[in-house]
Amino acid sequence: MKSPYFSLPPSSTQRFFTRAKFPTSWPSLPTLLPHRVRRKFRSARSKIRSRQTPASALAELQTSFTPADTLRSLRAHQWSYYDGQYLFLMLVGIFSLSIIQSPGPLVKTLVATLLMTSLILPVTRQFSLPCLPIFTWLVLFYACQFISGDYRPPIWVRVLPALENILYGANLSNILSAHKTVVLDVLAWLPYGITHFGAPFVCSGIMFIFGPPGTLPVFARAFGYMNMAGVMIQLLFPCSAPWYENLHGLVPANYSMPGSPAGLAAIDKLFGVDLYTSTFTASPMVFGAFPSLHSGCATTEALFMSNIFPRLRPLFVIYTLWLWWATMYLSHHYAVDLVGGSLLAGVCYFISKAKYLPRLQPDKTFRWDYDYVEVGEAKEGYAYGLTDLEEDDFHPANNADSDEWTIGSSSSVSSASRSPSTGARSPIDESSSWEGDTLASVSDNEYSQ
Repeated sequence: MKSPYFSLPPSSTQRFFTRAKFPTSWPSLPTLLPHRVRRKFRSARSKIRSRQTPASALAELQTSFTPADTLRSLRAHQWSYYDGQYLFLMLVGIFSLSIIQSPGPLVKTLVATLLMTSLILPVTRQFSLPCLPIFTWLVLFYACQFISGDYRPPIWVRVLPALENILYGANLSNILSAHKTVVLDVLAWLPYGITHFGAPFVCSGIMFIFGPPGTLPVFARAFGYMNMAGVMIQLLFPCSAPWYENLHGLVPANYSMPGSPAGLAAIDKLFGVDLYTSTFTASPMVFGAFPSLHSGCATTEALFMSNIFPRLRPLFVIYTLWLWWATMYLSHHYAVDLVGGSLLAGVCYFISKAKYLPRLQPDKTFRWDYDYVEVGEAKEGYAYGLTDLEEDDFHPANNADSDEWTIGSSSSVSSASRSPSTGARSPIDESSSWEGDTLASVSDNEYSQ
C-alpha cells in the first residue's frame, strides 16, 4: 500500500521521504459539528422537506458563499428599464454618504464595504438586494440633518392647522391630548414607541413563513420606497407638528430649532430614563410632519398582512386606528398627516399588488407548500384567478429573449413546467438568478399578466 507520507519518484533510484501537503480548503461546517447535532439537524430538515411538493424548489434559499455565482448571474441577467432603480438608489446613497459629516470617512467606507459584500455573496444577496430601498431610506433620513437650511425651502407652520380646521372643523390632536392620564400615556406609547419599531421585523418573519414565495421582497421594496418617498416629501414640503403649535404658536420656524418628544416626555419621566427626549430633540427631520411615516408604516404592514390573512383584516385595521389615536394624543402629527401617510402607503401597496405581489392560494398554509405562484392581479372573467396564458406562451421559441423566471419576476425564464392542476408555470431551477427567489421584479416581458 502506498503511504501518503512518502513517495518514490519514478525517475529516481534513491528513496526519500516527503511530507504530504495540507489541504488548502477548510473543513465544512457540518464536519465540525458533533454527530448527534448533525443527526438532529438532518431530522428537522427532513420534516420540513416532507411537506414540500416535487416542484417546491422555489421556496428554497440560496446557501452559496461563492462570489462567482453572483458574477455568473449578472452575466446571464437581461437588463431592463426596471433595473434603473439600482442607479437611482446608488445616486441617493452616494449623495447621502457624501453630506454626512459624522461618523467620519472610515465608518462610512466600512458601511459601504459591508453592503457591497452582502450583495456579492449569494447567501446574503437574496435578502440585502430587496432591502436596498430600506437601507437607502435609512441613510437618507440620517443625512437630512446635515443639509444646510440655506438649500432647503421655508417651513410651513400654518398650512397643516388650517387644513385640519377646514377638513375636520377642529384640531383633533389638541382635542385628544387635552386630558392626559398615566394609563392613556402608556396606551399611546405602546404602538408609537414600541410596536412601530418592531412590527416590520415581526411582519417580515410571518410573511416569509406563511406567505407565497416572493411576498417578503415585495413587502421590503414597498416599505422602503414608501418611506423614501415620505422623506423626500418632508424635505420639499417641511411642516411643523402639533407640538410646535403648542410650544411656539404659529410664529415662523427655522431649521436651528430642536425637536421635541411632546407626549413621550411623560414616558421618560414615568420610567426614569432619557430615551425619547434626547432622541426626538436631536431628530434628523424636525419639521417632517407631513406625511406621517408612522401612519404609512402601520398601513403598509396592515395591507400586506391582510393580504395573507384576510380573516384578520379587522385586527390590522384596529391596530392602525390605535396608532392613529396614539400619534395625535402624543401631539406628534395632525390628522391630515396620518391620512397622507396612509394614502402614500396605499399607493405603494396597490402598485405592488397589481404587478409584483404573488397571489395567495387558499389551500396553501406555508411557503413550502407552493409549487407555483401567480403574480399580479387576477384577470377578470377567469375562474380561480388563473392567469390568461395561451398555449404558445410555453413554446421555447417565444421565451428566447428571457434568461430565467424568478419568483415574482417576469423578466427571466430558466426552467418552467406546468402545474398539473391549473396549468400555471412552475419555476424549478433558480440557481443562476441574480435576483434570487426572494426578489420580485418586472421587466418588458409580462409573463405574469
